[in-house]
Amino acid sequence: MVQSWLMTTPSQASEFTISRSYKIDRTTPARWIITHTIRYWWVLIIILIGALGNASLAGIMPVYIGEAFDAITAETPQPEKLLPLMWLIIASQVIRGILQLGRNFGADYIAQKLERNIRDELYISLLGKSMTFHNIQPVGDTMARSTNDVREINFMFSPGLNLVVGSLTFLAMPFYYAPRYHPALLLVPSLFAIAYFIALWEYLRSLSPVTEAVRDTFGKMNTRLAEALDGIETVKGAAQEKSEVKLFNRQALNFRNAFVRQGDLEARFIPMLLYGMTIGGGLLHALILLRQGEIEVGAVVAYVGLLQMLMFPTFASTFAYTQISLGMASARRILELITSKTRLDQNMDGFAGDMRGEICFRNVNFSYTPTDSVLSDINFSVEPGQTVAIVGQTGAGKTSLVKLINRTYDSSAGEVLVDGKDVHDWNLASLRQQISIIEQDIFLFSDSIAENIAFGRPNASQEEIIAAAKSAQAHEFILNFENGYDTVLGERGVTLSGGQRQRLALARAFLTDPRILVLDDSTSAIDSATEDNIQRAIATAAKGRTTFLITHRLSQIRWADLIIVLKSGKIAAIGNHDDLMKSSEAYRRIFSD
Repeated sequence: MVQSWLMTTPSQASEFTISRSYKIDRTTPARWIITHTIRYWWVLIIILIGALGNASLAGIMPVYIGEAFDAITAETPQPEKLLPLMWLIIASQVIRGILQLGRNFGADYIAQKLERNIRDELYISLLGKSMTFHNIQPVGDTMARSTNDVREINFMFSPGLNLVVGSLTFLAMPFYYAPRYHPALLLVPSLFAIAYFIALWEYLRSLSPVTEAVRDTFGKMNTRLAEALDGIETVKGAAQEKSEVKLFNRQALNFRNAFVRQGDLEARFIPMLLYGMTIGGGLLHALILLRQGEIEVGAVVAYVGLLQMLMFPTFASTFAYTQISLGMASARRILELITSKTRLDQNMDGFAGDMRGEICFRNVNFSYTPTDSVLSDINFSVEPGQTVAIVGQTGAGKTSLVKLINRTYDSSAGEVLVDGKDVHDWNLASLRQQISIIEQDIFLFSDSIAENIAFGRPNASQEEIIAAAKSAQAHEFILNFENGYDTVLGERGVTLSGGQRQRLALARAFLTDPRILVLDDSTSAIDSATEDNIQRAIATAAKGRTTFLITHRLSQIRWADLIIVLKSGKIAAIGNHDDLMKSSEAYRRIFSD
């Protein structure tokens, strides 16, 4: 369920937004993650207290053990001290376990919250992107970012940052406890810390581009997989299964190679060697001080135990920092999607009244890219309730023209007016709710037939759904299914014929009762026996509303009030059927083809 507290800030206005109660800083991936995390400041305090308490109590245990050694090895043994020390060790470690549980629980709590909130933010952002964005952005890569990359941010915090915080507190303990025995015992931990952070800085510098490559190659592999599955019918029809396997394997090999480079860097992590040298050097240094009479045997035992605490930061950093690097690479990829520019805005304060259906195009130009002109110098007016047929050869810009009305696309120049108001001045939701576009490529969801018909009106009654289906000549074939209106469709409606899908789309449009109805070659897959019934249904539906027909069926073109002939993105002729048959060679050529 989309969370009600999310909202896009004014500088990132998009088609679709949901308000949220806190501000998000999207200037960098790090700031973006921080502003999501800081909401749970009280959990961060628990994590910090848990980490410090855990490390302190882990460090106190070798101190107590050292005292026990001194009690046993003293000239006059003091066994009575052992029992209290035992209880102190037990109590300290029980408390340590509770603190560690709090730290781990808090870290996992924030990680899960981050994953949920970021996934919601990304989903809402994707819903708010313009169609120009979605036409360019590969679906497979978007899915990889929406699923795997979001999950990586979870792992970045837990175990990633959780282990880093814990390991740094462990790293500090030898510096806290060692001076109680002798100040010189700070030498070996200091040398280790200096070498550790230098090696870590070099490791992270080398790791960053590698983890970026891991995430990018995974996205490309996912893109190839999504394209192959989406076009599986084409692949099988051309018997190209082996070729697709080779292409996918090539992408998988690139991902594997990037992952191997990451593993190679982890295997050559120098602090593991430094840790062994530190234990040996620290023991040697402590024994020298013991021989000089500067410290006792218990101090040597405690000191070596404190140095062993350095194993945690050394071991954890081999994968914790890798997980953080992967998480930051994923955050960059997700933020890249969220902050991608979109030319459409919701215009919450725009006009939201009832629509009459008057349309006016004034000197309208449109292009997908600055160098690619799709429509140019489009001028025409449509009165409320008129039926307009748009005809022309494939690629003339017919579909692009009608999608400027509901701002699926935005014009590059000129004005598109609805009821005398520029479409940019309309509240976007109100504008689109009163315009219904039925395309040739019908999209149906993996849901019941009734839910698909009621998509535009989720609260519609069963009687209204059935009435809409009857108007679209769909009721009869729906009843032929075993479960009738409760029949669950396959993905994209693959279990239906083309004509059945188009009739369901017509029923969906009839149910929403739009003021402007656009039929984009929506009866192309309907047989001639059904066409007559649907023609009557369309004629009935067109009464009282403005209707645009993109069609090659002469029977539909003839009865249009206005016919627009497009050629290479420009209006070649405009008028009614009789006038165009007399005056337009381009129109007569369409009829003669």
